[in-house]
Amino acid sequence: MTGAGTGRIATIDAVRGFAVCGILVMNIVAMGMPAYAYIDPFYYGGADGADLVAWAAAYMLADGKMRALFTMLFGASMALIADRAEGRVPGPAAIHYPRMAWLFVFGMLHAWGLWYGDILVVYALAGALLFVAWQWPLSALLYGAAALLAALVALNLVQWHDLVALRDAATAPAAPAAARDAWQAVVDITAPSSATANEIVLYRGGLADAFAARAPMTWLYQTDMLPISLIETLCFMLFGLALYRAGFLSGGWPRRTYWALMGLGYLIALPLQLPIVRLLIETRFDPPIVPLATALSLLLRPWVALAHISLVILFMTSGRGRWLADRLAAAGRMALTNYIGSTLIATTLFYGYGFGLFGTLARAELYGVVALIWAVMLLASKPWLDRFAYGPFEWLWRSLARGAPQTFRRETY
Repeated sequence: MTGAGTGRIATIDAVRGFAVCGILVMNIVAMGMPAYAYIDPFYYGGADGADLVAWAAAYMLADGKMRALFTMLFGASMALIADRAEGRVPGPAAIHYPRMAWLFVFGMLHAWGLWYGDILVVYALAGALLFVAWQWPLSALLYGAAALLAALVALNLVQWHDLVALRDAATAPAAPAAARDAWQAVVDITAPSSATANEIVLYRGGLADAFAARAPMTWLYQTDMLPISLIETLCFMLFGLALYRAGFLSGGWPRRTYWALMGLGYLIALPLQLPIVRLLIETRFDPPIVPLATALSLLLRPWVALAHISLVILFMTSGRGRWLADRLAAAGRMALTNYIGSTLIATTLFYGYGFGLFGTLARAELYGVVALIWAVMLLASKPWLDRFAYGPFEWLWRSLARGAPQTFRRETY
């Protein structure tokens, strides 16, 4: 399914639009609350009633799944752009690598200037590596994605084992001081403390205060956490590239197949997360349980993500709801602008140099902000693209990567 007169694949744009909206479901917690609340609702923001329901729904439907969608679409887009450049001047590599270099710059500015949870830096690095797989056969792409997924599961299981061993060593009679100190450091990270209160104070302060709170987390994301992030990102980029090569993302498979994948994801994989949710709640997110839960949920993540994709493709190819379909596709065409724009809106609302709401909203209340930002994305993207060829950041990215300003305003609209 292609956009009329654009040469774009509308289903891919729509899935990307769905993903850029959905990724905010998780990001909003890290933007509006102390960092560890992203993992543990008992840490901050409410863990009963509507707040617990909000956490459980986001964990099952969005946590990791929306990031996987966004990442898969990045892999597909890389292939689309490279395919179109093949046999032309500049060629695929000459287009791809400047794009990744400038995306890295955008990501660094986004991470250090706005919000530590940026994904553009890791996308740029993984995207540079992904180009090697651009013309791999479908089987190699799937084997590569499966191997990286298995590595992620294994690494989380190793972390689970090591944390259990550390806790046992630290709580044993006559435990060595080194073990007790190491376990206490884990507990200090995962329990509210004076550091949590200080984080709130800083984010409610001015620009310099927000930077002081953000900088350590940004550094952690771009150093210690980068190897795991690269493995996950490459995994789902390869998977997305495979889905594009197989014709899945363009809506070319039989409709019954998309229905079957929705059933597999929503009726089997989604309910299988309920024991994981129960385990986390009953143990109150005991530190060793968190990586175990992550390992188990990783095995279910691709199936829920495939169900999400199938839902959007079935909607887009049904011919119904054209108002929403057109706006979802437009939001996807402006994914970079909408991604950075959502950060600008949220941080202005939450940080002290804006409205200073950081840490004041309960978890469930954060989703009112999400609805507001969704409305901006869906209502503004299409009118913008009716007048301009690209979103603002898409135009800037393309112009910098091509080394010359690109046509911005449409000649007729």
